[in-house]
Amino acid sequence: MSKEDGSSVDDGRNQEGQRISKSSLYAEIEPHQWPIIYGPEYNIGFMGLEKLHPFDAGKWGKVYQYLKEAGLLQERSIVQPQEASSDDLMVVHPKSYISSLKWSMNVAKITEVPPVAFLPNMIVQSRVLRPFRFHTGGTVLAGKLAMERGWAINIGGGFHHCSADRGGGFCAYADITLSIKFLFEKVEAVSKVLIIDLDAHQGNGHERDFMDDDRVYILDVYNRGIYPHDGFAKRAIKRKIELDYFTEDKEYLRLVERHVEGAMNEFEADVIVYNAGTDILEDDPLGLLSISAQGIIHRDEIVFKKARSKGIPIFMVTSGGYQKRTARIIADSILNLKKLKLIECEEAETSGSSARPAEPSAASTSGVVKSKSGGSVFGKFFGGLFTKTDDSTVGLAESKTTKSEMTVPTEEKRQHKIEEDITRDGSLTKQCDIDNEHPDNLSSGVSAIAGTNNAAQCNSITSEK
Repeated sequence: MSKEDGSSVDDGRNQEGQRISKSSLYAEIEPHQWPIIYGPEYNIGFMGLEKLHPFDAGKWGKVYQYLKEAGLLQERSIVQPQEASSDDLMVVHPKSYISSLKWSMNVAKITEVPPVAFLPNMIVQSRVLRPFRFHTGGTVLAGKLAMERGWAINIGGGFHHCSADRGGGFCAYADITLSIKFLFEKVEAVSKVLIIDLDAHQGNGHERDFMDDDRVYILDVYNRGIYPHDGFAKRAIKRKIELDYFTEDKEYLRLVERHVEGAMNEFEADVIVYNAGTDILEDDPLGLLSISAQGIIHRDEIVFKKARSKGIPIFMVTSGGYQKRTARIIADSILNLKKLKLIECEEAETSGSSARPAEPSAASTSGVVKSKSGGSVFGKFFGGLFTKTDDSTVGLAESKTTKSEMTVPTEEKRQHKIEEDITRDGSLTKQCDIDNEHPDNLSSGVSAIAGTNNAAQCNSITSEK
C-alpha cells in the first residue's frame, strides 16, 4: 500500500470516527426498561403495494403486541430507537449510494416490488426508507445495550443482504455492518465480533463488508439453492453450512448446535450478532426449508444458551420471515427465552413494568385472517391514495373483516385485532413527512446498485457439514 493509499484509509477512518462520535443513536435507557427495541415507525405500508412482496410488512408491530398481550412488555418498558441520520448511514454507505435512493426505481429493485418505481420518491422515502432507518437505529442501539445488559433484542432489523455500496433482497441499509462499526469505535471492550446468521438466505451483505477483516468471524447456515448465490461473498464466511431444500428439524438443529459451539470455541468473540431469520419455517415461499415453529424456538434457545453460558454478550435481530404466523413464533421464542431465564431484567420485573409473562403459545402454527379486498392493487392505489382515517391523511389501509362477515377461532380473532390495532395507531398507514435531517437522501444521484456476482464465476468453496 502506498503512503497516499494509507493516508486515504486513515482519513476515511477518522471521518467515520467523527460521525460516530456525533451520533445520537447510542441513547441511554432506564433500569426498568427491557433491552428489547421496537418503535411503531418500524411497520411499512404504502397503499397496498407492500402486498406484492411476500414479506409481512407489519410483523414487527404484531410481535410487540403479542409480547404486550403476554404481559412481558408495557409501553414504558420497551426501548424506542432513534432514526439513523444521513451522517450515521455514511459511516458505512458512500454518499453516492445514499443519494441513489432518491430514485424510486432503485428502491423498487431493492424491495423487489416493481410498482414502487412509479411512486413519487417523497412517498417512498416516508413509507419505506424511513421505517428502514428506524430499524437500523434499533440494531445499532441493540449492540450498545447488549454490552451493558449482556443481551438485547431488536424486534426488527437484520438487513443482511445490504452491503456498503449495494442494496437488495428487501434490505436498503446495512444495519449489521453499522452496528459493528459503532461497537468497534465506541466500546473499548469490543475488538472481536461473531456474526451468527441463521436466516434461510446467505448473508452476503455483511460478508462483503467484512471480507478482509479478521476482527469479524462469520458463521452462516443457509439454503444453498436460493437467493443470493453470491459466490464472491462466500469467501468471507469462516464457517459455512449449506443446507439442502426442505431440511427438517432433526438435521438442522444438529448442525446448528454443532457449529455454533464450534464457532464460539474457535473464535473468542467479545459480542455476538445473531441474525435470527424465521424464513426457515416450513411452507415459507422463499426460504424453502422445513423447520417447525418449535424447531425455530429451540434454535434460538441453543444460540442464547451457548452465548450466555460462555458469558458473551449477544444481540438478536429478526431478519427474514415471510408468513403471517412468523410474528407469533418470534414472540413465543422470546417468551421461551424469558421462561428459561436466558433473558432477564430484574428492575423491570420488580418495578411492575412487566407482568408475569404467559407461557409460549401453542398458537404458533395457527392460521390467520386474511384481509378481504376487492379489485386490483392498482385500482386500490389510485382510488384510495389519500383516504382519511382518524386524524391523519393516509394511504390505503388494510381491509378489515367484521363479525358479521366471518366467524373466526379465538387465536385468529386475536391476530386480526392486533393487525387492526397496528393500523389504528398509524404504524401501517400514517403518512409521514420527509425528515428534514436527511437532505442527502433527496439529492440527485445515480444508482449504485450492482448485479450479484454469478457464483459460477467464483471459486467453489467446499460445503461444511
